[in-house]
Amino acid sequence: MIKGIINYSHHLLETAVEKGDTVIDATCGNGHDAVFLSKLVGENGQVFGFDIQEQAVINTRNRLAMNGYTNATIIQDSHSNFIHHIAVDQLTKLGGAIFNLGYLPGSDKSIITKGESTILAVEGILSHLKQNGLVVLVIYHGHEGGSEEKEQIMKYARLLDQKLFHVLYYGFINQKNDPPFILAIQKRN
Repeated sequence: MIKGIINYSHHLLETAVEKGDTVIDATCGNGHDAVFLSKLVGENGQVFGFDIQEQAVINTRNRLAMNGYTNATIIQDSHSNFIHHIAVDQLTKLGGAIFNLGYLPGSDKSIITKGESTILAVEGILSHLKQNGLVVLVIYHGHEGGSEEKEQIMKYARLLDQKLFHVLYYGFINQKNDPPFILAIQKRN
């Protein structure tokens, strides 16, 4: 069966991330990815979650606590500043990251992710990512400002050296209303 966007993003991460890895939830939102990642890396792994909105940080911390996960550090800051919050020994075990771009569901739709900070974050994460590690971007672009971010990220991804990275596009082309899609970037051996 063809997997939906969120299910496929998780499937991809399951193939790349190992128990004990460090992973990044670059856009915490309501905490669903942080819980998934916490389970994926296990008790010896570490999740670092980022969001600029206080409500997203609260939502994520609450969801993690409800599910009994203690291997996550949730930080109210831009994902582009991840390097300032993760120790070097954790960065050497960086196995993956996920971004859900756009706005926080059920929140102020004027607060959105931006192409510039997203690309800075992706570029930094790729420079620290383990071999065969994976960055998954779920790109929601049907909102004001979304198409600009999408175009910036697509331009960036197209320019990644194919000898260093595989870049996968996954999306449904027959859905209406600007359906989200995935860009997955894997660091090659």
